[in-house]
Amino acid sequence: MLDIESLLTRWQSAGVLDATTASRIRAHEAQSTSAAPAGLNWQGVTALILGAILLACGVVLFVSAHWDQLGPVARYTLVIAMVAVFHIAGGFARPSFHGLSTALHAVGTVATGAAIALVGQIFNIQEHWPAAILLWALAALAGWALLRDQAQQILALLLIPAWIFCELAFRIGDHIGDSVYMGRLYFIWAILYITFFVGSKRKAVQGILFAVGLIGAVVGVVAMLAGWVSFSSYQSFIPFSTRVWAWIAIAAIPLVIAAFHGHKGLVPIAAAIAFCLALPWCYHTWTETLSYGGGIKATYVRTDPNLWAHVLVAAFAVLLCWWGVRLVSRALVNLGIVGFAAAVVWFYFSDIMNELNRSLGLIGLGILFLAGGWALEKMRRRILARMASPKSPASAAAAADVEGGAQ
Repeated sequence: MLDIESLLTRWQSAGVLDATTASRIRAHEAQSTSAAPAGLNWQGVTALILGAILLACGVVLFVSAHWDQLGPVARYTLVIAMVAVFHIAGGFARPSFHGLSTALHAVGTVATGAAIALVGQIFNIQEHWPAAILLWALAALAGWALLRDQAQQILALLLIPAWIFCELAFRIGDHIGDSVYMGRLYFIWAILYITFFVGSKRKAVQGILFAVGLIGAVVGVVAMLAGWVSFSSYQSFIPFSTRVWAWIAIAAIPLVIAAFHGHKGLVPIAAAIAFCLALPWCYHTWTETLSYGGGIKATYVRTDPNLWAHVLVAAFAVLLCWWGVRLVSRALVNLGIVGFAAAVVWFYFSDIMNELNRSLGLIGLGILFLAGGWALEKMRRRILARMASPKSPASAAAAADVEGGAQ
């Protein structure tokens, strides 16, 4: 109500609202606030998250401290009880305290992954290890289907691609180009998660997957820039059949998922696929000979990203910014601006600073940060101002405030 009062006062002062309309808005909000059930504030949410993490860590420490003293039957009973207790407690707490129930069920689903690994250790089961991640993902999917809460959805949406990553890493490991294919997988799935949940009402899902997608995109670019490096003469290229399955995981599955949003979902994924096809080939190679004394010399073949790699990264950042304008998403616009700035700084460090001495390099870096930061911030504010709807006087005034701040 305090926020509403400040807004109503400002709008009345500007002549946008009259006293009668402002009184009706106050009465409506007061009635809605009194009728709505009290929700958790940020302190309560923080306490639940920290409590769930500490509880899970305490259980892990307790089990590890007494693990050697238990027999196989006791170990198996403890592992199963560890999963069951959390879910049963979450079920009992759900009618009266939904937040506590969500936290307990989340700990139970996390404990399921530990239980799968421990059961395999208890009975000395040696199997295809990515299958354990698949079982864990299925447990999270079951939790999401039954509970419909954000914690189970986040775990399921993280574990499903984790299983795909593990399967691909298991099949293409020790082959030439394995880092390139893994980087492509990271990057395209990261862009899928960054763009697919834009505007979602489930803010926790959107925020966590956006952060995970950002990390995955950076890791994917670094992995793709590793190129087609061979560390041994015994290494071979990835077999054709494995590459087919790899491209199904890299491109086909994200495209099918993105198709649920129509062209709004397909455009960034298609652009990411084109980006991943081109980036690993943007490098130059040279031969370097090092002398170790005593007439001993060694020749190495080096690779480095060329100018086109910098251009591609900057261009994809601009595309993200443009797509954020199309979707009216401040997060995508800000991400695109940050990505473009990172591409410029990366180009300066890798291609320009090495050609200057230390003092000139630092001076140029300072100028780049000051001038580039000012220009990018001014551009960002203008883009956000244009995103504001011109239909309402309030939004027009907000856009004018942003434009004035840019000036």
